[in-house]
Amino acid sequence: MENCYDFISWLGRDVSSTILKFLEDPADLVRVSAVSRSWRQFVIEYGFCKKLCARLFPAVSRIIRVVEGNGIMDHIEIGSNNSKEWENLERDHRVYGLLARGLMSFIRRDCISEAISASSTDNYPEESIQNTLEPNDRVDQRASYWSSKGESNPAVSETLTYKLISKLCVITEVSVQPFQAFFQFGFPIYSATAVRFRMGHLNPPEAENVHMDRLREDQKPSGDQFVWTYVSPEFPMAQVKL
Repeated sequence: MENCYDFISWLGRDVSSTILKFLEDPADLVRVSAVSRSWRQFVIEYGFCKKLCARLFPAVSRIIRVVEGNGIMDHIEIGSNNSKEWENLERDHRVYGLLARGLMSFIRRDCISEAISASSTDNYPEESIQNTLEPNDRVDQRASYWSSKGESNPAVSETLTYKLISKLCVITEVSVQPFQAFFQFGFPIYSATAVRFRMGHLNPPEAENVHMDRLREDQKPSGDQFVWTYVSPEFPMAQVKL
């Protein structure tokens, strides 16, 4: 065809790069890379899929290892040689394109699918950990809260364990709502002194196939049966007297 121009060659790489940065759907970047060999090389070389994924999900920017296909963890070593550098760029293009698309397919406000276990429950099942997933403070005309048996030593931590909706989740915010005892004099608020969050998986991983809904709360896995891959700092909670 006459009077046909290559978009990237005509505008130049800097202008073309600025335009492609406005794309917000990873599928569009995949389509761009499928136009021609030069366009694919341009998209991969500039790492648009990785940049878009990090822009949509900032937590992704902290990924330091990539697992692909064979399950072997490889460190990203850009710059060792041209061949290795291009292999890493192509891998980033595939992995982050799929990752962004997968994360966008199930964006939800709540990433918790079910409550698994508590360090203890004072009055099972009326004061079960399941109550912590209820948005209201009353269920079936009864106060809805979790209560532990308590410890004589205040330094001993209580633990609550939940299962996420997917093996792949990006957690951007964790909300904690203390319970206000509307049925007690003065309506006291029961709040933890501080909280810490941990992310991990059952050990062995195959144990995740257990049907949790068939187990009593006191039969479900305890925190000692998990491998914690992330542990947050301790966040103090405000102690306010109303």
